Amino acid sequence: MTATRPVLRGMAEVRAFFRTNTTPIHFVSPTAFNLLGLDRWVRNLYYVNYFDSFQTHHPRVFVPRERPYREFQSVEEICNYLLGHKEVADFVDHHGPGGKAAFVMFDEETERMAAAIGLEIIHPPAALRKRLDSKIVTTEIGNDAGVPSAPNTLGRATTYEELMTLARAADLGEDLVVQTPYGDSGRTTFFIRTQADWEKDADDLGSQDLKVMRRIRPYEVCVEAVITRHGTIVGPYVASLIGHPELTPYKGGWCGNDLYPEVLSDAQREQAGAMTRRLGDRLAKEGYRGFFEVDYLVDTETGNLYLGELNPRVSGLSPITHVTLGAYSDAPLFLFHLLEYLDVDYEIDIEGINERWARIGADDVWSQLIVKETVDQVEQLTVTPRTGVHRLAADGSFQWVRPANDWHNLMTEDEVFYLRVPSPGDYRYKGADLGVIVARGRMQTDDLQLTDRCRSWIGALRGSFHGVPITPPKPYDSPISLKG
Repeated sequence: MTATRPVLRGMAEVRAFFRTNTTPIHFVSPTAFNLLGLDRWVRNLYYVNYFDSFQTHHPRVFVPRERPYREFQSVEEICNYLLGHKEVADFVDHHGPGGKAAFVMFDEETERMAAAIGLEIIHPPAALRKRLDSKIVTTEIGNDAGVPSAPNTLGRATTYEELMTLARAADLGEDLVVQTPYGDSGRTTFFIRTQADWEKDADDLGSQDLKVMRRIRPYEVCVEAVITRHGTIVGPYVASLIGHPELTPYKGGWCGNDLYPEVLSDAQREQAGAMTRRLGDRLAKEGYRGFFEVDYLVDTETGNLYLGELNPRVSGLSPITHVTLGAYSDAPLFLFHLLEYLDVDYEIDIEGINERWARIGADDVWSQLIVKETVDQVEQLTVTPRTGVHRLAADGSFQWVRPANDWHNLMTEDEVFYLRVPSPGDYRYKGADLGVIVARGRMQTDDLQLTDRCRSWIGALRGSFHGVPITPPKPYDSPISLKG
């Protein structure tokens, strides 16, 4: 006789289901950052990581003891290394059969390696994610869903003259933003005003499809959403910190977020919600389900909203959206993703959830800083700050206060939670992630400048790293993408 699958009716039963969850769920990633804190909600959720952020102190974090130094070129490479590690296979086996695996980034090799150790990946297939991740495909899907990008044209150019021919045909002017299909926006977004700007990156630009946009004066607002069998749930809107040289060496690179109620007007919030739900409906037609993230560009001169990027995966926004009033009134968004992939039926009020998130999802004020190395040198680190709660000492230094597994218990703006990425013995180099600061309060002003408080925290954190220069320096590049 076939057992009847349970049916969860309403959010109370959904929350109870996850508190008693028996299915092992393994988040495999360089660090626990993107889903950190979800273990408060989900029983049998584990983080399988390469970087030892917690020095064995977090009961849900597993890092292999044997990790000989390797120069990884991508997040996928790190995940595949972990899945092929005997200690990881033993860890997965210890938690029993039927385990699931979640990732930020993965590829077809990851799919094969996960299956080999008995893990089912709980995301759409890598091939579908790869196709949807193209900025060219994103633009086409957005156009089809009635979610327009900033004025643009798609095409190829092998010379500056050909680029300008494309731009003139679409009436884009001469001050342009050009994107290639794949990669972190900080390294695949190019600002081109002159032929000299083109020549700096001509080899990359001339060999790929291009999205050529009129340069506007925008600020970026991001939102996460989940495509469920009942419809698309839309999370809170979060302002991005982009290209601040104190945080990142990449001019267009994401380097943090501020979550606060006034990030959009009521009219813009309603418009963005409708656009996100239309994108969800369109992605569902592609066979996609589960978690995705959208970047919108808000034109500061007109107030118009444009589609910036669509990321078909777990996002770097999740950590601060886990602690919003919306999450506590219902559940963190990723739990709705899990419902789509676990052996359970459920009934929820999608309209009611979206109404609550729209009304109270960002009533708290939180921020996070993604701190990268900005100096063009290579050092082997001898001293790094440890994960936990910190405050500014009287002399302005980064002072450790107490251990913590996440940022949920931060009470005031005088303290921050710091998540370590590199440990003593690891290397820092231009573009490497040094860690994440999560705090109450904002770190960026309305005119997109870092606050004095923010600059103090950045300076204090950087001053707490010490290392030995490597000579001659080796050509490193950062493989870690905390945003996803």
